[in-house]
Amino acid sequence: MNYRFGKDYKLCSKTTMDAIFANGKQVKQFPFIAKFKCLTTSQKKPFQVVISAPKRAFRFAYQRNRIKRLTKEAIRLNKNDLETYLTSTNKQLALFLIYSSKEEVDVAVLGKKIDKLFNKIITQLTEDDQHS
Repeated sequence: MNYRFGKDYKLCSKTTMDAIFANGKQVKQFPFIAKFKCLTTSQKKPFQVVISAPKRAFRFAYQRNRIKRLTKEAIRLNKNDLETYLTSTNKQLALFLIYSSKEEVDVAVLGKKIDKLFNKIITQLTEDDQHS
């Protein structure tokens, strides 16, 4: 298992983010709302992610940065299921994670929630494959 989570996993393309919000799919798993879209990118990694913490809920930058840092760590530890599914089906995913809670959640709970969220995304993708 590879637990690295480097710069290649970071989604930077504004056009891709706009495409996610324009006609992507959405999955909710408290405290996250995940918007995603299957794309073919030139990147080698099976998925790229953006993590967002709203300024309305967390007024100070250090709070938003902590949420993003903890979320990134939870993704790093639980990304293997999603990564193996995407590589086996030869897909690439653009993922936009929005932290929707008003309070900071414990790190252990955050890891479990990310794992459940990734499983929901996998089931959504398999359902879309079966319908098409």
